[in-house]
Amino acid sequence: MTVNFEDEAVGRRNGQAGAGPSGSACDELMTGMVEDRGLGAVDLVLGLGEPQHVGRFRFFLDGQRWEWSDAVARMHGYEPGQVEPTTELLLQHKHPEDRERVAAVLDHVLKGKPFSSRHRIIDTGGRTRCVVVAGDRMVDDSGALAGTSGFYVDVTDSLHSDITNVLEAVADARAKIEQAKGVLMSAYGISAERAFDLLVWRSQETNLKVRDLAARFLEAVAGKASADTRTHVDHALLTLE
Repeated sequence: MTVNFEDEAVGRRNGQAGAGPSGSACDELMTGMVEDRGLGAVDLVLGLGEPQHVGRFRFFLDGQRWEWSDAVARMHGYEPGQVEPTTELLLQHKHPEDRERVAAVLDHVLKGKPFSSRHRIIDTGGRTRCVVVAGDRMVDDSGALAGTSGFYVDVTDSLHSDITNVLEAVADARAKIEQAKGVLMSAYGISAERAFDLLVWRSQETNLKVRDLAARFLEAVAGKASADTRTHVDHALLTLE
């Protein structure tokens, strides 16, 4: 039996048109984006963002048989050919909090419906990985449903990078707010709470976020201290014991 893959959109990464149909339904991942852009499930994985660790899977209705590429096997912690993938094995590797949702996705796989899911798996070494799995129906020569084919994308590294960037941005914003509070506390002899209240008040008046207001305030006062002020600061700093 020859199997045809309806969503072979591998060319999209290079700007080529994909062969898969548009408008495929997706169940958990970036639903609005899929609806707005009319992307197929496999298009969603291959056509967006930077290339990640990608592996292929196939599920055949005949015999309920799975096939994993070497990359998918390694994502689960196995060497290529080490195990024969089954539905039970697949569920064993899902994160406990994600198993119910993944079971619902499997229902789409069994029915040959397009799907996309973002969830966690736990490999044989106990490491948690975040993966995006997308697939679409697979048909035989006669056009009859033969199963599902699709891709795993390991986004663990990029997810951690995104989280790190967010945390760094938050830390930077907090630092600027704390610096601005310190200036106000020193200038007006007020408490930290009152200094923050002043920043919030000006934030509302100027329609700026507190972090942006704090950054602009610090830029405005930087290097503007009078000679007398600098003398007092020098004296306080150098005479502390």
